[in-house]
Amino acid sequence: MFKFVMVFAVLGLAAAGVANLPHAPVGRAEDVHAEVKSEHSDVRADGFDADLLVSNSIQQASSGDVHGNIHGSFSWISPEGEHVEIKYVADENGYQPVGAVLPTPPPIPEAIARSIAWLESHPQAPEPVHHSVHH
Repeated sequence: MFKFVMVFAVLGLAAAGVANLPHAPVGRAEDVHAEVKSEHSDVRADGFDADLLVSNSIQQASSGDVHGNIHGSFSWISPEGEHVEIKYVADENGYQPVGAVLPTPPPIPEAIARSIAWLESHPQAPEPVHHSVHH
């Protein structure tokens, strides 16, 4: 249930137009007059489905199951005119977003990768446990 509340809170902030905050940069001119074109939500005992489409190309869709697992996506058009889309899963492994705009870690250097492989193939023997005897 907590995941549902968090997802809808985040979506509510996005729909409310966080760009209207005084310290936020101004978005595209049409964002000021954006209107909800369609909104659908179906909350059931076994999960939910929800989607949102705003006139300025903001879109959101999500679905969840009785176990609290959520799958979804959201997208918008950046000020530079680029279509930005994030797909995500939120489950027992946490929030897992995927999208071309998200930063990715640099590749592991070859020498480090070889070291890791060597360590994995040569496990260290456990150190013997010495019990002290008190008389």
